[in-house]
Amino acid sequence: MSPVPRPTLADIARAAEVSTATVSHALNGTGRVGKSTRRRVREAATALGYGAPQAPRTRILGVAVTTYPRAWDYTEVAYFSRAITAATATAHARGYALTILPADRVTEDTWHSIAVDGMLVMDSPRGDPMVRALRARGIPLVFDGVPGDVRPGDHWVDNDHVATTREVLDHLTASGATRIALQSGDGDEHYARVVTETYIAWCAEHAVSPLVVPFIAYDDEGHAFDEVLGGEVPGGKVHGRIDAVHAVYDPGGRQLLAAAARHGLRVPDDLLLVCASEDPGYAETEPPVTTVTLDPERTARTAVALLVDLIEKGQPDTPRPVMVPAGVRQRTSSRRRVMY
Repeated sequence: MSPVPRPTLADIARAAEVSTATVSHALNGTGRVGKSTRRRVREAATALGYGAPQAPRTRILGVAVTTYPRAWDYTEVAYFSRAITAATATAHARGYALTILPADRVTEDTWHSIAVDGMLVMDSPRGDPMVRALRARGIPLVFDGVPGDVRPGDHWVDNDHVATTREVLDHLTASGATRIALQSGDGDEHYARVVTETYIAWCAEHAVSPLVVPFIAYDDEGHAFDEVLGGEVPGGKVHGRIDAVHAVYDPGGRQLLAAAARHGLRVPDDLLLVCASEDPGYAETEPPVTTVTLDPERTARTAVALLVDLIEKGQPDTPRPVMVPAGVRQRTSSRRRVMY
């Protein structure tokens, strides 16, 4: 069979209605090309199946988190720091270096020129420009979490967030909770979206009104909880104070403890708490906080192994997708003392 001819710069230029020089500048990140033109050229290149010429192997893997387009150091978050440590060890064991890309100060041009053999993408949202660029270049990708834009043949490692969320809610109910609030994000991250949808469905099944408290990263005093802890809920859908919280992000547990202290509430006597976190410090808080662990080490080791198989074999030995069990580490914060 004759090989399918590779699209040329002239083909892309015709599709994007620009000159071949503009195409060259747009794809290589050079020259003075407007953002909209650069995007149009790259979208045309992707649609035509254009990829950069096969570069020499670098023996380098990349890791990036692109869900939150702001300046933040995700290596300071327990989940990501533990995942990165495990990913690095696994990469080294397979003969690869691992480079950690920052969440900010990385332009879209970076993804079209970065020299890696493959990329581990964590929490990829819909319309992820990094994923779009790397796909166009033919760079192998493995995702931690379901990618925002799933394509046939994609590989990812994830937890069963539906089962885990239901386990948490059932545990809180068994401990005596009747009004459970969920603290969750409002973005397009798959994890938060699935947990929130599961919570709302669970509430409907139990004939209770759902109450989602927005997660605010730098709310150390937990002011986002003030209305629900004071019994004043906007819209009048829920009356009275909540008696339990499931926080889906690492800082949420400490935020709730701070808010409870300000309101004169005791955990667990007045308020039950479960927080999704890999931070071992939650075992030392007062009281110790029940946490959900997503097992980042196993997730990262599995994802890097899949990625190396994609690079070296073109197909991993493990069927996709791979599910890593999550777990609930029960501590004092979610065990209300029963009075007889």
